[in-house]
Order: sequence, then C-alpha cells, then structure tokens
Amino acid sequence: MAEQVFPTKGNLIAAKRNLALCKLGYDLMDRKRNVLIRELMQLVDQAKELRGSLEQTYAQAYVCLQEANITLGVVDRFANSVPLDHQMTLETRTVMGVEIPMLRHEANDPLIPYGFLSTNAELDEAYAAFCKARDLTLVLAEADNGIYRLANAIAATQRRANALKNVLIPRYLGIVRMISDSLEEKEREEFTRMKIIKEQKNEQP
Repeated sequence: MAEQVFPTKGNLIAAKRNLALCKLGYDLMDRKRNVLIRELMQLVDQAKELRGSLEQTYAQAYVCLQEANITLGVVDRFANSVPLDHQMTLETRTVMGVEIPMLRHEANDPLIPYGFLSTNAELDEAYAAFCKARDLTLVLAEADNGIYRLANAIAATQRRANALKNVLIPRYLGIVRMISDSLEEKEREEFTRMKIIKEQKNEQP
C-alpha cells in the first residue's frame, strides 16, 4: 500500500495522524483487554467456588429427600404443593461495554407450602436444601453467562488489537517512512540543483 500513496507533505501529515490514531486505538484495546481479563478471572474463581458449594448442597438435598421418601413414602404429593417460583428478575451491569447479567431472586421461602401433620423434619430439610440449591444455581448461571460474554469480548478485542498491531500500524509506519524518504530525496535533489545553478551563475562573466 505504501507504493500507492503519492509522496506529498499532505499525505505525510495524514499518514502520521492515522498512525497516531492506530497507536492510541491499540493502547485502548490493550487496556480494555486487561480489564476484561481481570473481570473474567474473578468470575472464574467465583464459579469454581460456587460449583463446589452447589455439588455439596445437591448431595445433601438428595440425601434428605431419600430419607423423606423412606419415612413418608414417595413425596410427590408434597412436592406438587410447592408453587412455581416467579420471583426472578434479570438486570445487567456493564464492564468496558460488555453487559454482564445479574439475576435477582426475591426470597419468598419462609413459609413451608405443605402441612406439618403428615410430614417430618427430613422433608423440611430437603425443601430447605433444594431452595438453597436453587439460589446457588441462579448465582452460578449468572457467573457462567458473564464468563461466556467476557470471553467473547476478550477474543474480539484481541482480534482488533492484533489487526492494529500487526497490520495497520506497520502499514502506516511504512507509508510514513516511504513518504519521508521520498521527500528527503527530493529536498536533496533540489538542494543539489540550486547549488549547481548558483555555481553556474558565479562562473558567468
């Protein structure tokens, strides 16, 4: 591309301006990438911790459920009395232009939705454990979705930074160098020509 640009001062100024913009853009992309990576690593650590807690919670919940099934028989009739949960809302927060989901759940579990006459503590513990598992699942889903979005944003930012660093910046560096060399050569030729003309005038009688 450098050969296709006419070596004029106007083109040199434009090339230097574009080069400065590309360097600024690369610097901004690099900073954005670093911020996104930090945010990603925090969510990865959070998700890892949540998975461990969620596995333990589900294991406890199923143990309690098994004990309730043993002592009460199949507890489907009690499970059917639990109402559907519609208390979840979705919000977002923005990190360097990337929207990260935030799931909010309004806890509404103080009242057990089945009677106490024909149930026992094992069923109560199973219900509480599954409520806790639901809450942890929501937080984990929020973290996993954030990780996915941040990973995609980091990849896109990396591609743009690579394009600036490996394509545009070298291209404009080449243009600036080509035009500068050409203008310097013209200045030397003009200086030499003027020197010869001056010498010829001085030699004339």
